[in-house]
Amino acid sequence: MYALVDAVSFYASAEKVFDPSIRNKPVVVLTNNDGCICAVCPIARRLGIPKFTPYFQIKALLHKHGVVVRSSNYELYADLSERMMNVIARYCDDQYIYSIDESFLHFKNYSGVIKDWHQYGHEIRRAIWKETRLPVGVGFGTTSTLAKAANHAAKKLAGYKGVAVIDNAQRAKEILEKMAVNEVWGIGSKISQRLKQQNISTAYQLSVQCPKVMRKQFSVLTERTVNELKGISCLTWDDVKAPKQEIFSTRSFGQRIVDIHTLQAALTTHSTIVAKKVRRQSSLIKKLLVFASNSPHDENYYKQTMVYTFTVATDNSCDIATAVSLMLAEIFIPGVHFYRCGVGAIALESRQYQQADLFVSDNSNPILMNCLDSINRRYGKGTLTLGAEGKSDAWQMKRHFLSPQYTSNWRDIPKIRC
Repeated sequence: MYALVDAVSFYASAEKVFDPSIRNKPVVVLTNNDGCICAVCPIARRLGIPKFTPYFQIKALLHKHGVVVRSSNYELYADLSERMMNVIARYCDDQYIYSIDESFLHFKNYSGVIKDWHQYGHEIRRAIWKETRLPVGVGFGTTSTLAKAANHAAKKLAGYKGVAVIDNAQRAKEILEKMAVNEVWGIGSKISQRLKQQNISTAYQLSVQCPKVMRKQFSVLTERTVNELKGISCLTWDDVKAPKQEIFSTRSFGQRIVDIHTLQAALTTHSTIVAKKVRRQSSLIKKLLVFASNSPHDENYYKQTMVYTFTVATDNSCDIATAVSLMLAEIFIPGVHFYRCGVGAIALESRQYQQADLFVSDNSNPILMNCLDSINRRYGKGTLTLGAEGKSDAWQMKRHFLSPQYTSNWRDIPKIRC
């Protein structure tokens, strides 16, 4: 049996953990620079507050309903995620953390031990709520895809009350008939559009298709997804979450940048973020894209993009930052009020199958990079940085509605007065 445990509106729920005064109020969380709404708690959802809408467009509606607005508090979310995952780990013998608020469970040695999966799911929910005050949905299934579907039912379909189980064909049909095909794990928007053209609009209609036909028309992954919906386990978690082919770090600034040193600090910071993500999936960068621009609403719009090709693919933050500095002179123009910049790895290679160069040595220095990542994981993000990143906050994102960092900042530790 498999299970998926997923937090309910994780960012919004996390904001309520250490602030009981807003637990019964509608809460929304904004994206970087307080741009758009990225999380809506169930109370706010019932008021019709939409996600992914620019904050300035919906500001009056939020004020009308007394909605509590928060900036993204990534430090708090990361810590609460770790606590939640630690609780979940006690309830299975194989855990896979899929995202900041999702965790797959595989029960290898639990045959005959758990008599009632519904009851076990509620036990998991109660433990997480007691120890973290985070509401979650729990879905069980005979395959990982069915567990994902059951989790969808647990959180979004009436009558399941936070836990759903798919352990036979009848229960699978009941849930899959109520799921749109684009809500199936592993079915993207392009494939779902093509499926709808063939009158396959629900998850159940997809589950009764011939897997081999789906393979010919779409891909091996789609064939495996159909088999999974039929109850035949053939997907691993990594099959669906494959390594990214491109990795970007971009952001608009909290305030405009007009000097080259601040722009270099911003671009270097983005480059180290990209390098860290590349190392995490054991890839190497062959081509690096760097850009900076003012606002498209400015009178004279300016955007410059440069691409740097490494002779030998690398994941070394120092090499990548050096490439950024070499392109900076071509990107920066005095007098331009820069509004946005970013760095992207647009050609990635696998470290496992790296193509070496006969005449150029590999200076990626994985031992140094592992040391850098280990120290920042242990002592906190930004403990060790490159000198070119600087210490100025001039380009950092706006977070006007930021809640206290209760668990990661000494000054914000909750105080109890008795």
